[in-house]
Amino acid sequence: MPKVGTSTRILALAAVTALLAVAAATTAGATSTRTSGTTLSGAGSSFVSPLVSQWVAPVGAAFGYELQYSPIGSGGGVAAITARTVDFGASDAPLSPDQFAACKGCVQIPWALSATSVIYNLDGVKNLLHMDGPTLAKIFLGQITQWDDPAIKKLNSGVNLPSTKIAIVHRSDNSGTTYNFTDYLQSVSASWKSQFGRGVAVNWPNGTGGRGSAGVSAVVSQTNGSIGYADVAFALKNHLKFFALKNTSGKYTTPGLRGILSAASSDQKPDAHNALSIVNPPAKFANAYPISTFTYVIVPQQSPKAAELKKFLFWAVTKGQSYGPKLLFQPIPKPALVVAEKTIKKIQVSAG
Repeated sequence: MPKVGTSTRILALAAVTALLAVAAATTAGATSTRTSGTTLSGAGSSFVSPLVSQWVAPVGAAFGYELQYSPIGSGGGVAAITARTVDFGASDAPLSPDQFAACKGCVQIPWALSATSVIYNLDGVKNLLHMDGPTLAKIFLGQITQWDDPAIKKLNSGVNLPSTKIAIVHRSDNSGTTYNFTDYLQSVSASWKSQFGRGVAVNWPNGTGGRGSAGVSAVVSQTNGSIGYADVAFALKNHLKFFALKNTSGKYTTPGLRGILSAASSDQKPDAHNALSIVNPPAKFANAYPISTFTYVIVPQQSPKAAELKKFLFWAVTKGQSYGPKLLFQPIPKPALVVAEKTIKKIQVSAG
């Protein structure tokens, strides 16, 4: 991950504060009339924002909390919780050792599970075109530039593909979705791994940037011939086409609940900081969608709102999971739930 200078960090945190102020103004009064006078503010992952937005009303009804969330991207969420300008952050990329050190006592908790869809806009062509990892990597490397390239045609026998130029769309902000997508690309392409690797931001060789999943989806929806990536909830909301991706078992799978759960089954042993890797699982997970990911909530282990955070987070990883399937968030499996509940119990009250 690229290092960020002090002045850039200050500007970024100032931008986070401004965005959160806007979010607070726009979400005020969105909860139940019952109130405890407690506001829980969060920021980060745009990937998880469709699910969090579904939690606002029931959290208000259950506890009287006003839940505010600003989808400013995973990088912004990590910066915001590190600066303690929010009560919780959210990121689809696990924290790096440097980020853990900077956050000074934060823990990360798996709290949602979904997938990154590879979206496209191509007039006259059906949804669920076939795609495999090596071909996708060559597209994003700029080595395949037209839709009727032989490599794409070979994967889609009988489909009349036009000679339209491929337009790449990627995230312009630090993004856990980018981490998930580039983690996949490096797992299927030695060239991508050696040149760009994985990260919340990479030095894209070509393409147009969009801010947040909504920004990428908007650019793709407006650009014939385009290809990009976004969490599947945004793809569905914007009625975008997405690929059926070939997994390591040779099966073309989609970012649906079955494929996501199969991918999640490939890693049941989180590391010391609760990170789980479920990208491109082994062939024995025959139904796995290969660009699936857990997403994490990041909270200080000591917080003046510890009691409220614990209630909210226990609710989020249990009852809150029932709001996910309609948005293609698969409820987190039991091993992840056990880890989440154990970590939530560690949150303690601090004096300030």
